[in-house]
Amino acid sequence: MRAKMRLMGFNAEAVKPLNEAAAAELGAELLGEATVFIVGGGCLVLEYWRHQAYQRRKEGEQRAAWDAMRDEGGRLALALEALQAQVQAAPPRGALEELQAQMQELRAQLCALDPPPAPQAEPTPEE
Repeated sequence: MRAKMRLMGFNAEAVKPLNEAAAAELGAELLGEATVFIVGGGCLVLEYWRHQAYQRRKEGEQRAAWDAMRDEGGRLALALEALQAQVQAAPPRGALEELQAQMQELRAQLCALDPPPAPQAEPTPEE
């Protein structure tokens, strides 16, 4: 009873004694309220713990995805550098056109020296 009076904000120095039935009822009520409070607090603690575990897992997944994207970006940067090196090593476009022109001249000279045979007409069968 003293605990209940203190919880309610009363400062009574002398509390008259309760009979056994009233004391049992107050004790049961206090025990029930304490049980509800403890179960509720436990649920809050468990929910907080579950949420923290979820947040840690989610952050780990995000970190792994970020690392994978960063690695992919690095791999693509290396591939880009390799392609740029290949482009720089390739002969200029004017050189290719010059080689094609030389090949055409060579073909023309070869055809002039040795003309291709004329196609022969095939005889048509008579019926």
